[in-house]
Amino acid sequence: MAVKVEAVGVGKRYDGRRPSDAIVALRDFTLQIFAGEFLAIVGPSGCGKSTFLNAVAGLERIDEGRLFMDGVPITKAGADRGVCFQDFALFPWMTVRENVEFSLEAQGRPRAERREIARKYIELVQLSRFEDRYPYELSGGMKQRCALARLVAGDPAVLLMDEPLASVDAQTRLILQNEILRIWGENRPTAQRKTVIFVTHSIDEAVFLADRIAVMTSRPGQLKEIVVNPLPRPREERLRGEPTFSRLTMDIWDLIRDAAVKAIET
Repeated sequence: MAVKVEAVGVGKRYDGRRPSDAIVALRDFTLQIFAGEFLAIVGPSGCGKSTFLNAVAGLERIDEGRLFMDGVPITKAGADRGVCFQDFALFPWMTVRENVEFSLEAQGRPRAERREIARKYIELVQLSRFEDRYPYELSGGMKQRCALARLVAGDPAVLLMDEPLASVDAQTRLILQNEILRIWGENRPTAQRKTVIFVTHSIDEAVFLADRIAVMTSRPGQLKEIVVNPLPRPREERLRGEPTFSRLTMDIWDLIRDAAVKAIET
């Protein structure tokens, strides 16, 4: 399987007012993400998960190491990578349709083409009846579906998701997990799927969604272990009650527990 994104010895440091205030977010972080796979990243709070995602997006410059996409160094943001944030990041003065069209407008697409593509993805996330509504008129789940439609409308090769479901209620979160798998193309051949890097604090969510789970150490973040998910696709709700699901969730928690406890005590 072809490598889509590769980090080799990546380091990232945030300087403070004094040298002693500096925070090393990542140190010698090395990871390969394959084309068409769904990779989840979990780890204790503050371990550098979001920092790594932002570096892949081109929103953060790394201080050490190398970061590649398709073998080309990542030095800036690009239309080949789309980001979905925890807080939706919708423009409040734009309607659902206008928000989804935004990335297409940035690409210079003609208005008629933008409208056609936007409606396709708005329908995909089941918001057709709300395309002329503003974000304040939407529920949390609707806002996130709008954000997902905007993410995929620009047709990026890599989807970067930073805790995209953390702001919605538990029931909506379960529904949107299935929506994400559908949008990703779970039922399509691997060669036809996007590559997804999904940051989450929820081990259960990572196990339900991902092909592999990258477990990080506490800060400064390094790769502790890669866990290959044996659960079959398509992922059905009944799998949550299977012994394999529970065992895998506990195995990953065992890898994180001590660092997670330490993170909330410091």
